[in-house]
Amino acid sequence: MRVLHIGKFFPPHAGGIERFSADLCAALAERGAAVAMIAHASPADGKARRFREAGVDVHLAACHGQLLYAPVSPSFPFALTRLIGEFKPDLLHLHMPNTSAFWALLSPGARRLPWVVQWHADVPLDVRRPAVRVMYGVYRPFEQALLRRAAAIAPTSAAYRDSSGALAAWRDKIEVIPLGIGETAPGSDPETQKVEVAAKDTFSESVLWPGNGVRLLAVGRLSYYKGFDVLLRALAQTPEASLLLVGGGECAASLRGLARELRIEDRVRFAGHVDDAQLALAYAQADLFCLPSIERTEAFGVVLLEAMRARLPTIATSIPGSGVGYVVADGVTGTLVPPGDAQTLADAIRRLGADAGLRARYGEAGHARWRAEFTLDRCAERVLELYHSLVPASAHRAAASPAP
Repeated sequence: MRVLHIGKFFPPHAGGIERFSADLCAALAERGAAVAMIAHASPADGKARRFREAGVDVHLAACHGQLLYAPVSPSFPFALTRLIGEFKPDLLHLHMPNTSAFWALLSPGARRLPWVVQWHADVPLDVRRPAVRVMYGVYRPFEQALLRRAAAIAPTSAAYRDSSGALAAWRDKIEVIPLGIGETAPGSDPETQKVEVAAKDTFSESVLWPGNGVRLLAVGRLSYYKGFDVLLRALAQTPEASLLLVGGGECAASLRGLARELRIEDRVRFAGHVDDAQLALAYAQADLFCLPSIERTEAFGVVLLEAMRARLPTIATSIPGSGVGYVVADGVTGTLVPPGDAQTLADAIRRLGADAGLRARYGEAGHARWRAEFTLDRCAERVLELYHSLVPASAHRAAASPAP
């Protein structure tokens, strides 16, 4: 089986979709598939690159920035056409949303192949950027043409499938495949993780909570839909907790300003982007994880899986139509609260912060649920089963490799 993945960006570019797609490609390669990935170089770098990583041939097209979240990459369609000719895939796996995936509609080589569309999320119709809503009118016909052409569509949860207007016409070709993460956090190894989890009271100089009491961890892009402003307002009502907030984004300055306004600067650390080892250590040292997103732009929440892997109890929001409420089993692995409700969020932090036994039970139950439902191995096996249902072994192409 030879599979070409079409993505938006590739690690170390930050993002849950980017990390997952790279990990999935590596897991498929481990299972004997020949795998290539085409995506865009990070706008911060921009230069085209070709390399091999974890058994995957990675091709990054030159990128000259983003326009309303869409990579600006005039060379992408040419790179895609060339790679299809060189790599000779049996199947295309498109990670959406991604405007550059639309070039497959115009590629004769791509149109001869079956497509799997992994539906990570609908286009976020960001009310704070009206241009996105306006441009979706241009985007939607291409989106629907791509879905019409797809052999299979794989959203990440039944809840998201059922609430997605974009997917409504294509229910007959949908196969829900939840995301998964690996056994070991990047930047650590199993033995190190065991030591760190057993020694939660041992701080390092690089990862440090700014206050005493319950150590609250939140990880994600500092965007409005993540609800971190709600979390700061909840923290102002819970003096017994301190917060480590990992990530960067367009709301960083406003969130820092809100922390000053609420007079909680001494209990919040804005860590920005951290490396894999520091992030693994943060998960190991935290007492409680929180994902306070306010909109279904938060389609799944890979960071919740990372917390569950680390045996952390979770607090998340019951966003209508999102997969978050599927990932977090309310009252079993964590607590769900209404989105945007700082008071209820503060109550949940206070209750879990005061009950170490409950945190331990939620943490163990979350770890068991991750292992049963959300491992990378389980996800990769489901994806391979879908591939084989679309391309029988007798139709697989002879081995070929792209030029270095």
